[in-house]
Amino acid sequence: MELQNLVDGRWADGKGEEFTSTNPSRPSDVVAVGALAGPAEVDEAVAAARRAQPDWARTPHHERAAILSRAAALIDASADAWGHELAAEEGKTRAEGVGEAQRAAQILRYYAAEADHETGQLYASPRRGEQILVTRRALGVVGIITPFNFPIAIPAWKIAPALSYGNAVVWKPASIVPLLAMRFAQALHDAGVPPGVVNMVVADGPTGGHLVDHPGIHAVSFTGSTAVGQAIAASCAARGVPVQAEMGGKNPAIVLDDADLDLAVDQVLLGAYRATGQKCTATSRLILQDGIAEPFLAAFARRASELVVGDAVAPGVQMGPLVSAAARDEVQRGIDTAVRQGARVLAGGSPYGGALADGWFVPPTVLDLPSTTLDVWRDELFGPVVGVVRARTAAEAFALANDSAFGLSASVFTTDLGRALESVDALDVGQLHVNSESAGADPHVPFGGAKRSGYGPKEQGRAARDFYTHTTTVYLRG
Repeated sequence: MELQNLVDGRWADGKGEEFTSTNPSRPSDVVAVGALAGPAEVDEAVAAARRAQPDWARTPHHERAAILSRAAALIDASADAWGHELAAEEGKTRAEGVGEAQRAAQILRYYAAEADHETGQLYASPRRGEQILVTRRALGVVGIITPFNFPIAIPAWKIAPALSYGNAVVWKPASIVPLLAMRFAQALHDAGVPPGVVNMVVADGPTGGHLVDHPGIHAVSFTGSTAVGQAIAASCAARGVPVQAEMGGKNPAIVLDDADLDLAVDQVLLGAYRATGQKCTATSRLILQDGIAEPFLAAFARRASELVVGDAVAPGVQMGPLVSAAARDEVQRGIDTAVRQGARVLAGGSPYGGALADGWFVPPTVLDLPSTTLDVWRDELFGPVVGVVRARTAAEAFALANDSAFGLSASVFTTDLGRALESVDALDVGQLHVNSESAGADPHVPFGGAKRSGYGPKEQGRAARDFYTHTTTVYLRG
């Protein structure tokens, strides 16, 4: 597949360095080729967006919604093919890839339905003959930067509300997985988004910085690492530009001594190893109350070892590769460091030999930790690695979960309603799952993290409106 950028309604080759997207299951297979965009293309895209945005904002909301609905239908019709491409390019299994494409369509339909909801508020005035209206208007041109791990779903949950509420977009997807980004932009373009309203530039990090710092950008939405997100927030704050940043996670699963252990094992496996652990909401810390620690660990380590790992598009595969050689090597270094620091390997831990050695595979790994001082307990590895510690009481387990710079997601397993309610008050996270995996987010409810996991307004649901619009309070007298 030959990759191009979408700027002002036209597809064009990049003018920068040539790059190749390869299959992480079989790195010798080329998925797509293209040339990176540079600062000049970003400038052109921002200029196009600024020209197009006023007319787009004046377009009736239902007309904008109809375009989003058409794009959703196009994605649904292509979900099987695009899901296969997603698995071949990013590394999650084919079933997960198809599901992600379908989720992108679902998100578009959700924000199309916003046209049927209220768009402001009416207040009584203390003065005779006057009403007070609170209306909403688009911010203008939004710079959007998305990561590799959900190459169509995360762009959808940023771009769909931006468009629904009348903004124009300049979007830099992750250059390591550009094919699904191009597919999503193609669906919006083919659905009838006017020229300049959606612009996509496949570019490197420094060019992304040019987008963030561009004087023509009115807001920035970012998903990625905490370090980059904080740098973006600092840069934008200096210029008074709103930022929405969803950043890292080091998410705990807490299994208390009254939990349904079969359910807990199943759900923690899903949270830790689906998408090869390459989710910001993936379970990477496991806290077990003493009474169930040994039987749970025995079952969990055995099930992790039994997961079918292989080519992401092959039938029956339960976990694919990491996205790149660099990602594989970083995760393996994290495992090796944990072992040097005293961790005991219960499953995985060692690089694959044989056919899997040719791809970017890391086995599902379970590490029994002697304490919470190990790097693997503190640092986000972004791979299929779970560190395990024990707690004597529920209160101690909650304290261990909170002892982190991150606060994105957590899961708690208990059959005691009182303990479940206690966890709601005790755990400082953006998402809390009781008796289900830590990963997962629905498009109609807010998503985002506490502490160093998030900055600015939440994403998804009606919370997105708080970022992509601002209010105008109108004092209306006849």
